[in-house]
Amino acid sequence: MPGALVPNLSPEAAERLKRVRLLLLDVDGVLTDGGLYYGNSGEEMKRFDVKDGAGMWVAHRNGLEVGLLTGKTSRIVAQRAQELGLTRVVQGAVDKVPALEKLLQDGAYPLNEIAFMGDDVLDLPVMRRVGFSACPSDAHDQVKARVHYVCSKGGGRGAVRELVDLWFEATGRLPEIMKRFGWEEDPHA
Repeated sequence: MPGALVPNLSPEAAERLKRVRLLLLDVDGVLTDGGLYYGNSGEEMKRFDVKDGAGMWVAHRNGLEVGLLTGKTSRIVAQRAQELGLTRVVQGAVDKVPALEKLLQDGAYPLNEIAFMGDDVLDLPVMRRVGFSACPSDAHDQVKARVHYVCSKGGGRGAVRELVDLWFEATGRLPEIMKRFGWEEDPHA
């Protein structure tokens, strides 16, 4: 089954993506639209896309571990991670390279088996180290110029789901996932 997204990757990037076993995500601008929302009492609010959450949930249970690596600290992010069953979570990591090293100290994943999605120049040092890098369509131009894949979707608007689906396609797991959810036939037949 030819993938709709994989042809958009160079052969080198497709090979890099096939090796990935851990997907790390920035939060603000990737899992959210990057906006800062505050209530009248000063409480912070974030909007998460349910499709991104569903993609992370399915990925996590089908061979792709998902974790968060973010510069801010938020109870909302901790709650979302818990809801999705994510255990590799580092918040408050303004300098993300030491945080990446902390996340990987158990030795479970070499760098070439890690993908990272970020949206701003603060994410570039991590992107430079991992095996595969991606960003939402509304990422900073300097980030878009340096990643392996620029999503067609924006941050907090399905970019994470797009990357997860790309991984399923690149690794040949998409037909298995679709069959598991009862959609094994061709949608255009």
